[in-house]
Amino acid sequence: MAIPDFQTLMLPVLRISAATKDEVKISDVVTQLAHEFALTPEELSQLLPSGKQTTFANRIHWAKSYLGKAGLIELTRRAHFRVTERGLGVVESPPERIDIKYLNQFPGFQKFREGVSEGGEAENGSALGKAGASGPGADIDAEADMLGSTEIATILTPDEVMRSAHHQLEVALADEMLQRIRSGTPAFFERLVVNLLVAMGYGGGSAYDVEKALVGGPGDGGIDGVIDQDPLGLDRIYVQAKRYASTNTVGAADIRDFFGSLDRFKASKGLFVSASTFTASARQTAEQLSKRIVLIDGTHLTRLMIQHRVGCQIEETLHVKKIDEEFFE
Repeated sequence: MAIPDFQTLMLPVLRISAATKDEVKISDVVTQLAHEFALTPEELSQLLPSGKQTTFANRIHWAKSYLGKAGLIELTRRAHFRVTERGLGVVESPPERIDIKYLNQFPGFQKFREGVSEGGEAENGSALGKAGASGPGADIDAEADMLGSTEIATILTPDEVMRSAHHQLEVALADEMLQRIRSGTPAFFERLVVNLLVAMGYGGGSAYDVEKALVGGPGDGGIDGVIDQDPLGLDRIYVQAKRYASTNTVGAADIRDFFGSLDRFKASKGLFVSASTFTASARQTAEQLSKRIVLIDGTHLTRLMIQHRVGCQIEETLHVKKIDEEFFE
């Protein structure tokens, strides 16, 4: 089964706490619920993008947090909590499901939600809530595609909503960048590719290295750029940059022509970059040839540009903070 969302986990977390009537350790709750929901090892090992916590544990932590805001549980010490009298009353006559709608009946939770709304993160109206989802895995992407903005904002945890919005912003940015690239000149595209390679650590890193790497033009022999793979120039990468419109795909013949150019320069490896896409036969040809040829299509290109800040810049930085457990011990 898919990893349960954090609201689905609220009632099970409360039940485990109520069963002991004493403090419970959050890691023990994670282990017990993993067994109850029959999660696979792959699901249990799925990490958040930060790589510091599993998705399942993260959602249990958020379930615990929201239960605490409603006064159904209380924190006792680091990584421990216990059920309150109010929480015991809920478990004695339990609803079918505890979710945000159910928790809204408690004044403490209402106050918490009001504070969130005043801070610009309203449950159903914020820019984050309106974004599609892309949490730790493809399951969140698929889940979000089938939901409206209201449902997304309540099914995903706050940090998943934030990552979802970040993903959507990058998708929109990549699309705009690709449109700009395709409307530019071939010379601009060749320079862009070399600038990206320099930003990735190839060649040197100065404007001089960019100019030195650009060799495209009449009589270039089918090679648009030559860039050092290492700082000493012991090996080189030969580049072919084809801007191409989205409807003009790169075929196997283009790859064979590039292979011939590499052969003339006695090069052992090459990079073929296009703003469009490669046909299946083109990719197969690149795999079968004796020289190492890496293919970068438009989608991959813009992803690398965003990663290495080529053609884009940081507009705003948001700092996400968490409690310092050692400070409170």
